[in-house]
Amino acid sequence: MENQIFELQYAMDTFYFLVMGALVMWMAAGFSMLEAGLVRAKNTTEILTKNILLFAISCTAYLVIGYDIMYGGGIFLEGIEGGDTLVADALAASAEAGFNGGSVYSGASDFFFQVVFVATAMSIVSGAVAERMKLMSFAAFAVVMTAFIYPMEGSWTWGGASVFGMFSLGDDFGFLDFAGSGIVHMAGAAAALAGVILLGARKGKYGANGEVKAIPGANLPMATLGTFILWMGWFGFNGGSVLKLGDIANSNLVAMVFLNTNAAAAGGVIAALIVAKVLFGKADLTMILNGALAGLVAITAGPDTPTPLMATMIGAVGGAIVVFSIITMDKFKIDDPVGAISVHGVVGLWGLLAVPLTNSDASFTGQLVGAATIFVWVFGASFITWFVLKMVMGIRVSEEEEYEGVDLSECGMEAYPEFTNS
Repeated sequence: MENQIFELQYAMDTFYFLVMGALVMWMAAGFSMLEAGLVRAKNTTEILTKNILLFAISCTAYLVIGYDIMYGGGIFLEGIEGGDTLVADALAASAEAGFNGGSVYSGASDFFFQVVFVATAMSIVSGAVAERMKLMSFAAFAVVMTAFIYPMEGSWTWGGASVFGMFSLGDDFGFLDFAGSGIVHMAGAAAALAGVILLGARKGKYGANGEVKAIPGANLPMATLGTFILWMGWFGFNGGSVLKLGDIANSNLVAMVFLNTNAAAAGGVIAALIVAKVLFGKADLTMILNGALAGLVAITAGPDTPTPLMATMIGAVGGAIVVFSIITMDKFKIDDPVGAISVHGVVGLWGLLAVPLTNSDASFTGQLVGAATIFVWVFGASFITWFVLKMVMGIRVSEEEEYEGVDLSECGMEAYPEFTNS
């Protein structure tokens, strides 16, 4: 009877893990729609191509190399063990713990859940370098990012390995990042920042006297749809990071994580609206959309411990920060068409620093050390990779191709052929 109960729990946890992974995979559609809505019409096909391409590259590179680096999976040739052996081992461990052991699910479901996180990190990069990057250079970077750069920092955090054999972020500093404000989001933003610095701004974005010229996106309804898709997918992102569902305690925890995730997003929207209204006198939709995403990024590091009201406040701070960050990035002439560096990088840092406010197991020192380690590694390794690509094959399209739109030069087709390019 005990074996049957445990096998049922195993099946439930595995199924839950897979469904949550599918929700995270759906975030790829959200990023595609968001970015396609915030770029100009003449660059829509290329940004969509980048998004589906990066997802395929991420899944393959992480399968072949990345997962083994991050967790020692060795799955490319051997496959992942699961089933009866795993259940038997877990049952024995649970017996010693009074049938309240740790998470139990198949190894294949763990890989699937992890690989969609990798794709999410890479999706952050695509929007920041939009409208002027060569497609194949982006694809080459995606291979390095998902096969090596991300898995290395992932091994030091979720993988439990020491940083180059020197210190452990978890054991030595108590670094905590429940679902990846730093490990996924800040890492993606760091890679994007390195690329944007070497790439340079879009033509016409900044005037000779330093003034910032707005370049409106082509389709705000599409951008709004993308934001709602991401909001929905985030329930899988954070909820799935509980790792199991098959007992009362974890079922309640999943419900609280869902509640806090939603509350933080709502707080981010409201705060971004208020700040934008005060600064610009208008309800800026693009800032509001980024406010929702900022709230989600902010709560991702610790959705399991705050009260719903505290989660709302954490999200609200993120929503306010992102508006000021986007303005500041423009002052430094860091051209990010979708605000990804601000949303995922600056607010990702805030998310990490917010964890000790509600979780006594975390400290500000540990969170800062973890954040610095992730940023220095990802930014440094990405900068080198982007620089090599720039020297070898170039990373930016020609001025003429940029003016005409990268849809034609990179993909040979337009997203809206019946309309005049804008």
